[in-house]
Amino acid sequence: MIRFEHVTKSYADGTTAVDDLTFEVAEGELVTLVGPSGCGKTTTMKMVNRLIEPTAGRILLDGEDISTLDPVRLRRRIGYVIQQVGLFPHKTVLDNTATVPHLLGRPRKQARARAAELLDLVGLDPSTYGDRYPDQLSGGQRQRVGVARALAADPPVLLMDEPFGAVDPVVREHLQNEFLRLQSTLRKTVLFVTHDIEEAVRLGDRIAVYGAGRIEQFDTPAAVLGAPATPYAAAFVGADRGLKRLSVTPVERGDLEQPPVVRLDDPAAQAAARLAADGAAWAVVLDADGALYGWVPAEALTGAAATHPAEPSPQAATVRAHARPMDAHVPLGAPLRQALSTMLQHDAGWIAVQDGDRHLGVLTPARLHTALRRSTTADAANVPRTQVALDTVPGPAVPATADGHVRTPGTVTAPAGTPDDDA
Repeated sequence: MIRFEHVTKSYADGTTAVDDLTFEVAEGELVTLVGPSGCGKTTTMKMVNRLIEPTAGRILLDGEDISTLDPVRLRRRIGYVIQQVGLFPHKTVLDNTATVPHLLGRPRKQARARAAELLDLVGLDPSTYGDRYPDQLSGGQRQRVGVARALAADPPVLLMDEPFGAVDPVVREHLQNEFLRLQSTLRKTVLFVTHDIEEAVRLGDRIAVYGAGRIEQFDTPAAVLGAPATPYAAAFVGADRGLKRLSVTPVERGDLEQPPVVRLDDPAAQAAARLAADGAAWAVVLDADGALYGWVPAEALTGAAATHPAEPSPQAATVRAHARPMDAHVPLGAPLRQALSTMLQHDAGWIAVQDGDRHLGVLTPARLHTALRRSTTADAANVPRTQVALDTVPGPAVPATADGHVRTPGTVTAPAGTPDDDA
């Protein structure tokens, strides 16, 4: 969709902003351009809509040399979102969003109808926000209007120059989530400029890491973090790139453990016998529909603890009487970062992994760490994760205590995935 062929931009004072760039952005791909200030990433983007003209080389848009196209008509085919948003202060939100369709000759009523659709798409109810003016909106809301306006003419290409850089971190993350949701539906061809490697990793299908006027590495986020191509790229992504990989490494089936699974209405004695046969200290508990309910410790199902006061006999007691609710789960394919965040949020020693409402297994901190190591090794060797065998240095054997916890110096881990006082 967008192709740079030996593109250079130099100025009369001898400064070279970009030097001999050659790369391609596929249709529907989101490519992030990341690097420090002054490295040429914004110049690269502005050459696509001819706000800046290259000194040498050529840029092709869907096979056409853009130097042969009328600049104004070209820009109306390309969505453009900037950090300062650039809304017209004297126009309402609805009229701001309808600007480009109106310039393209659509009737006012049709342009406003399209604007209303897009405001709703970016999470701004047009009946609430359509008649407001930009100064009546928060920074995050103005950015949403900027995105809606850029999409109003349904352009195949979207250029975004640090669009979320002027808002606070909480709003920024929310905007990133919303944009990823939009992109998964719209599949625009996007060039996204940022100086933040974490934003680049989170959003990009591929990342172009810029040095001084040139691309040091152009690859997937996982490859850039796992195998930086140059010392510059390694220094830029940071020594903590292993942690950044959490955002781009998905939870896979091979990462999961399979503890025993029981149902809420299973007889407690039957469940206890199964756990004893498996040598398990706890089991995942599902409801009648197979959805996660929580967990149950083996000790609660055995002996006198298996008799519920409300039941006439121990045989009538069910798992329901002893199960402990827990709602810590993520979908298969979720980033390891989301999985770790969910563990911490629930103070859990494991979380369930689901495919829709279907239980697939559990992810533990140890398995999460293994998945991250396996992903790093796989990318470095350019092989699938399933082909990676890891050498592990075993630690000393530490027996479980009577309460089912494993205690090591300075740590207390509840294998059933609950706070200490619940175990």
